[in-house]
Amino acid sequence: MKKIIECIKDEVIEAFIQAGYDKKYAMVKLSDRPDLCQYQCNGALAAAKEYKCAPIMIANKLVDILKESKSFKEVVAINPGFINITLSEAYIADYVNEMRSGNHFGTDTPENPMSIIIDYGGPNIAKPLHVGHLRSAVIGESIKRIGKFMGHNMIGDAHLGDWGLQMGLIITELKRRNPNLPYFNEDFTGQYPKEAPFTMAELEEIYPFASGYSKEHDDYKEEARNNTFRLQKGDRGFTALWKHICNVSIEDLKKNYQNLNVSFELWNGESDVENVIPEMVQYMKDGGYAYISEGALVVDVKEETDTKEMPPCMIVKSDGSSLYNTTDLATIVDRVKHYNPGAIKYIVDKRQGLYFEQVFRCARKTKLVEDNVELTFLGFGTMNGKDGKPFKTREGGVLRLEYLIADVTEAVYNKIRENRNIEEEEAREIAKKVGIAAIKYGDLSNQASKDYIFDIERFTSFEGNTGPYILYTIVRIKSILNKYKELKGAIKSDVVIAPAVTSSENELMLELVKFNEVVETAFNENAPHKVCQYVYDLANAFNRFYHENKIIAQEDEAIQASWIALIEYTLAMLKQCTELLAIEAPERM
Repeated sequence: MKKIIECIKDEVIEAFIQAGYDKKYAMVKLSDRPDLCQYQCNGALAAAKEYKCAPIMIANKLVDILKESKSFKEVVAINPGFINITLSEAYIADYVNEMRSGNHFGTDTPENPMSIIIDYGGPNIAKPLHVGHLRSAVIGESIKRIGKFMGHNMIGDAHLGDWGLQMGLIITELKRRNPNLPYFNEDFTGQYPKEAPFTMAELEEIYPFASGYSKEHDDYKEEARNNTFRLQKGDRGFTALWKHICNVSIEDLKKNYQNLNVSFELWNGESDVENVIPEMVQYMKDGGYAYISEGALVVDVKEETDTKEMPPCMIVKSDGSSLYNTTDLATIVDRVKHYNPGAIKYIVDKRQGLYFEQVFRCARKTKLVEDNVELTFLGFGTMNGKDGKPFKTREGGVLRLEYLIADVTEAVYNKIRENRNIEEEEAREIAKKVGIAAIKYGDLSNQASKDYIFDIERFTSFEGNTGPYILYTIVRIKSILNKYKELKGAIKSDVVIAPAVTSSENELMLELVKFNEVVETAFNENAPHKVCQYVYDLANAFNRFYHENKIIAQEDEAIQASWIALIEYTLAMLKQCTELLAIEAPERM
């Protein structure tokens, strides 16, 4: 379905051609002055130079043609040459009804959908999720959902940190504490236990202890390195123990991500491409892409147009070990082989921009990926406390994500109990959904690349541009529809939305017709914040309509039926928007 602005532009193009002007000047946009009109065309100003006449003369000529269209309620030429356009109520209603007649809110899906991989996890095995993992998770999940709505095959990959020295440290500490476990007996030939010999809570304590201890004891660090080497060479006992570590960690990670309404199609880790690395490295050597520099194998990725220094991309360290670069390049090879993606998007802290620029250049220069595969680094800003510094606990440590969720949920619960007479169990259930919405909307409503202040008071407010406000609007519409059903019975599905009879009704329809353009822009620009702005504008438009019109008390049954159909469609669109943001609304608040 054509976007409404494209439909308007088609009519303006026809007017330019009919008036004898080049159609390239027939540009239409949303009005800069919504108090005067809904859309505007400034093409007469640009055309004036070519046609050597006053822009107002061109504008007047175009207005005389456009006035004949039934699409427009008013078309006015304003000095020095602006054309202000106001759509007719009937035209807007017809467009809304056409959107309703389909099942995708007027949004077209591609003839040839792409497979798009979203890398938006990056948690380390044996470590709890903390606030630093929040942005990647919620931004990535929303981008994935928007892409899926647009018709593409979206594949989310957690991309776990499950390899390297951290595994050796954990194994070393486990052996020190429990030396009699069969995993450490090289003569053991039986079946290893199915249950892990530790809990997630124990793992979370073991890793930081081992990491800190190794920094003060060289022999311990050396043992950890040797154990890492043995694991990577396939030691039977260490491999079994490593699988336990991964399984226990992933089970805990899934639980925490589920609390955020975040999921992944793939739970792959760095270990999954370990077997890809040797062949890839040999390919780079044989192709003449890689060379030895100070004992390390590197690929030169600088370009003539660079204005800043671009270091080579290191593939193998001088001691023969791999790096993150190696793993990420091998992961690209693996993804291309198994999923043939049209795009791979990385949702990562923006401070890693240089690193990903090196990796992407290396992947292209060495032809690990074709030129038509889009590699995108979507760097996000920092979540800061009210002091403007990265969010920390009162003690100065990094706050665990589950504790943040608990704090916000508790704040919402207290607000609900203060203002509503609700049983505790229901209040807790509502608070959980509203709390998650507060966190996620508070994050997503900001442009991803910018830092933002995490403010519990503001984010949990039921007024203003917040998650709770959006959910409250959804619940309000549900309540109206339920009341209507109690009084009048089932809502008729064949009611056509009539042209608006009030200004607030017309404004609500004008918001509805923008949806397909907004969601397409959000997809193309990887910009969930545009969906947030839209859903806020739509919620505001509904609430103005609600306050200015007595829906249930409306005596004219035809008008009432049209209004009910209108708000039912508004509800469907609000719910679709929150689905794109991975936010769930309760039945009541």
